Amino acid sequence: MKRNELKQVLKPLIKECIKEVIFEDGTLSGIISEVMQGLQGTTRQPIVEKKVIKSNQPSEAVLEARKSLQETKKNLQNSTGLKGIFEGTTPMRQSSGKSQHGALRDMDPNDPGVDIRGIMKIAGGAWNQIK
Repeated sequence: MKRNELKQVLKPLIKECIKEVIFEDGTLSGIISEVMQGLQGTTRQPIVEKKVIKSNQPSEAVLEARKSLQETKKNLQNSTGLKGIFEGTTPMRQSSGKSQHGALRDMDPNDPGVDIRGIMKIAGGAWNQIK
């Protein structure tokens, strides 16, 4: 028997069996009643917009964290004798959340790098001979 012939014979039988189970055995009414019970249990609350007013002054927690950081920094500098070693330096900028790949992904974009213009003078005419 070919696949199409088998499909033509079985499809109506399967359809009839599914209808019988859903409608005659009460399966559909059970599903509907469970859904209705689930909907009655949930209460719909209106969406309320809450506006947050930001002030220019830092909160108490931020002030306390800054104070604690300053004390820790001072204690660390005094205990190691490295007071002022990083004065005048600027921290590297954080990446902008984008996934960056490559050899220079952790480098600051403002870093001028190493000037290699003098290599040509040092090598003399050797660069032209390499070609």
